[in-house]
Amino acid sequence: MREFEIVCPLTREPRLKEIEAKAGGLPWVLKKRSIDARREPVWRYRYEAYSPEDNYQPYRLPEDRDVRGADPVLIVGAGPAGMFAALKLITLGLRPVILERGKDVHARKADMAAINLRGEVNPDSNYCYGEGGAGAFSDGKLYTRSSKRGDIREVLHNLVRFGASSDILIDAHPHIGSDKLPAVVENIRKFIVGAGGEYHFNSRVTAVRSLEDGSFEAVTASGESYSGARLVMATGHSARDIYEMLAGMGGALEAKGFALGVRVEHQQEKINWNQYHGQWKPGMPAAEYSFVEQIDGRGAFSFCMCPGGILVPSSTEAGTVVLNGMSNSARSGKFANAGVVVQIEPEDVPGDGPFRLMDFQHSVERSMFDWSFSAGAANPMTAPAQRMEDFCNGRMSKSLPETTYRPGVVSAPLHELLPPMVAGRLRKLFPRVKMRSYYTNAALLLGVESRTSSPVRIPRDPETLEYVSVPGLFPCGEGAGYAGGIVSSALDGINVAVAVAASL
Repeated sequence: MREFEIVCPLTREPRLKEIEAKAGGLPWVLKKRSIDARREPVWRYRYEAYSPEDNYQPYRLPEDRDVRGADPVLIVGAGPAGMFAALKLITLGLRPVILERGKDVHARKADMAAINLRGEVNPDSNYCYGEGGAGAFSDGKLYTRSSKRGDIREVLHNLVRFGASSDILIDAHPHIGSDKLPAVVENIRKFIVGAGGEYHFNSRVTAVRSLEDGSFEAVTASGESYSGARLVMATGHSARDIYEMLAGMGGALEAKGFALGVRVEHQQEKINWNQYHGQWKPGMPAAEYSFVEQIDGRGAFSFCMCPGGILVPSSTEAGTVVLNGMSNSARSGKFANAGVVVQIEPEDVPGDGPFRLMDFQHSVERSMFDWSFSAGAANPMTAPAQRMEDFCNGRMSKSLPETTYRPGVVSAPLHELLPPMVAGRLRKLFPRVKMRSYYTNAALLLGVESRTSSPVRIPRDPETLEYVSVPGLFPCGEGAGYAGGIVSSALDGINVAVAVAASL
């Protein structure tokens, strides 16, 4: 195998003749495409050419099976971990039965409109809950460093199989887009059902029981009961009621570190100008950014950056304000946003209970709501906001710039509303960011970005992946504390499905 690279302007792709010349007549495969903006922005295409003795074989997904009549496995949650666990179970000859507390991916949109326009939160159907999980409406970023957790190709090739652009197989920072993901998610569901699996929406699980023969029964809020040989718990990072249910069963739980901060919104043209060194032109991809610093012994970093995106309310209950970001596939919006957060570790929060970080997270979300409510905000999801330099200098903003956040904003002292361990580090971080035009009073901070990952871990055996308190129950994905993002959650779902099959 021989590697080679072709560099060309962002305005065109490599020509076939130059690829074949570099390959020296050998069969070739495009492996990676990335933008290099260190000088004049260019595309870098990396190829591999194979000689006959290399015996190159293109990647193929595992073979599917018809699982009608096969042993059922209960999966609680239809986010990335649950969906990819279901897909893997089908290849292993087991029948997935998915129980989702929310609605299907299209019906969710009415509830998201209600939270945007009127601040009405459906606790079972919102930006976090429902088919596709939180990732279905948050840009669909697929970049991960989780290569040691499994074969990422199984995730990416399945997404392409169900409707994502094949570009995600080669892009250095692949994404699908919030406008494209719902169709992909729906196609996955249709395939699972067609293979013999089941989906049950509006089915919030309130109790699980381990039966004498090792199988499981799950009971929903409506009183429906479902049985399966094993149970996969893939409920996402916000399902606080699931942790409480497990604790009520006497199950073990652990406090887990997470990150908390603000969403930061800039004009996208400013980010483009900086990242392309003033050479951005219409037609070039919207620029991204990322940074990480150590501030007073804790990581402070950008998170979930959405070029050309918008801000959305991600509360899962009334009386709280939580924000997230999303982008459509074209990333053509006027503004860029990102979470900028500070790592919170268990030792940072007093106490020794497993829920102390979750309670800390919840208290900050409530404080954001309380400020907006006391300020007379018309929409309950109105976000406290402050200009960046004002935040760092500890002064209220007399006016606020335009924002994409539809419920609206109200001027607030975020430097006081955020916990001191967070506000203090962010006030040191922003002036240090090595991007021209980043530290500016034209940038808007909105509170709070708090759902970066789960603040609770459901401990599992490192070999069998079973819950340490209930054999046969498999904690999975972000909600269990073993993933962070679409791809790592999907990989964990795949790994758990393999472990389930091994246990049977």
